[in-house]
Amino acid sequence: MTTDTSRPTTTRSGASAHPEQRQRRAVRRHRRRSSLVKHLVLIGACLLMIYPLVWMVVSSLRPEGEVFRQSGLLLTDPQPENYARGWDALRYPFGHYLLNSLAVVAFSIIGNLVSCSMAAYAFARQNFRGRRLLFAIMLVSIMLPLHVVIVPQYVLFSSLGWVNTLLPLVLPKFLATDAFFVFLMVQFIRGIPRELDEAARIDGAGHVVIFTRIILPLLVPALATTTIFTFIWTWNDFLTPLIYLTSPEAYTVPVALRSFVDAQGETSWAALFSMSVVSLLPVFIAFLVGQRLLVKGIATTGLK
Repeated sequence: MTTDTSRPTTTRSGASAHPEQRQRRAVRRHRRRSSLVKHLVLIGACLLMIYPLVWMVVSSLRPEGEVFRQSGLLLTDPQPENYARGWDALRYPFGHYLLNSLAVVAFSIIGNLVSCSMAAYAFARQNFRGRRLLFAIMLVSIMLPLHVVIVPQYVLFSSLGWVNTLLPLVLPKFLATDAFFVFLMVQFIRGIPRELDEAARIDGAGHVVIFTRIILPLLVPALATTTIFTFIWTWNDFLTPLIYLTSPEAYTVPVALRSFVDAQGETSWAALFSMSVVSLLPVFIAFLVGQRLLVKGIATTGLK
C-alpha cells in the first residue's frame, strides 16, 4: 500500500507559491508604488508651474478693482469685456502690434533659415583656410551676452539711420548672427553620409546643387527646430525692440504690453492681463503644431 505525497501542502496567503513568484510580485508592487509617487510629484510640480498662467487667465476676466484683492482662482463675476477694452486701450488697436510682431517674426525666420543653413553647409562640407578658427569663434559668440554688443550695435544702426525701423531687428538674421542655429545645423549635416555628396559630384553637381537638392531636403528636422525657436524667441523678445523702436506705431507686442503699465497714472491690470493672454496664443499654437518636428530635430542633432 502506497501513500500519495505528490500533492502540495497549502497554507494561508498562498504560501505554496514559489519563492521566486513572491519576489516578483513584491518587485512589481514596489515599482507600482514608486511610479505612483513619481507621477504625484510630477503632477504637483506641473500644477505649481502652471498656476501663474491660470491666475493670469482668471485675472483677465475679473473686474478692475478685484484683480489683486483675490489671490485664488475663484471667479465670481466674469468680465469678458476686458478683452474688448484692452484691444482698444492703446493709441493703436492691439492687432496693429500683433501685425508688427508677425512681420518681425516672419522676416527673422526667413533670414535664419537661409543664412544659417548656408553657413552650416560651409562649415560642415567645405574645406577652406581658417575654417576651424572661424567655427571656434562662432561657438564663443554663443557664450557672449547680448548686453556686451548692444551699445556698438546701437551706434552702428543709429549712424545708418535705422533706429525706429524694423531693420535692426530683421537684418542681422540674414547675416547668420544666431550661432546656435548654425551649430545645430552643422551637427545635423555632419550626420548625413558624405557618399551622397560624392555621388552627386560624379554626376557633375556643384555646391549649389548639392546644397539645394541633397542637403536641404534632409535638413528639414533641423530647419523646423530653427523655425520654432526663432518664432518663440523673436515673439517674446523685449529688450531689442525696446532699444530700437521709439515710435508707438512700430511697437511689437512685448513693448506694447509694457505701455499698459503707467508709472504716473493708473495701470489697467485687467486689460494688460487680457492682452497678455492674447499674445500667448500664437506661441502655444506654434509649439503645439511643431512639437513633433522640434523633438525630432533636437534628437537627431546629438543635443538630446
